[in-house]
Amino acid sequence: MKFDNLRTSRFNHWVIIHLRYLVGFAFFPSGLVKLLGERFTRISTDHPIGYFFEALYRSGFYWNFLGLAQLTAGILLMTQRFATLGALMFLAILTNIWIITISLSFTGTWMITSLMMIAVFILVVWDQHKLLPIFNYNKTSVVKEYPDPGRNWIRAGVVYAISFIALYMLNPVEGEEYERWLGILLILIILITFIISNYKAYKNYKIAINS
Repeated sequence: MKFDNLRTSRFNHWVIIHLRYLVGFAFFPSGLVKLLGERFTRISTDHPIGYFFEALYRSGFYWNFLGLAQLTAGILLMTQRFATLGALMFLAILTNIWIITISLSFTGTWMITSLMMIAVFILVVWDQHKLLPIFNYNKTSVVKEYPDPGRNWIRAGVVYAISFIALYMLNPVEGEEYERWLGILLILIILITFIISNYKAYKNYKIAINS
């Protein structure tokens, strides 16, 4: 009953939708770097962290595969429609990253990955009704349906994902100026899409109440 109340709350839906966007975005920069075959860090190989990443970088296709897996998980989360699969992929990949940051004593990074782990667990629990039948082996189970994000949220996620990848791939300016330029454009795209999506969602919600 408590889960029903949480799952049917409009505010909770809004939080989960944007949590998916946020968590999905987290894998885009590092995923694209690996997928394009670039180094993730410039830390000296004399340091255990630098040595570890240099070894991964020199592993060849495996480095690209890691990037592809991260990017795929991020995109699936951003689409909203396939967010459950994205959350499961994200959980598997992030668990590995989380253990690495703790094992190699990353300064402060383990705290960030720990917060990301909590966020992913929230996303998995949110879709628990879709996952519980997996554990009811050879037993009859009923999957209760809950409303999924509307098309506006799905379109917004697609716009976010395509915009970030396109801007990163175009790379019109090198160095810090590019990062600043990319950040400004991304903020503008996110704000415009955010305003449109929230306005349409609010408008549809009012129509549903009044009908």
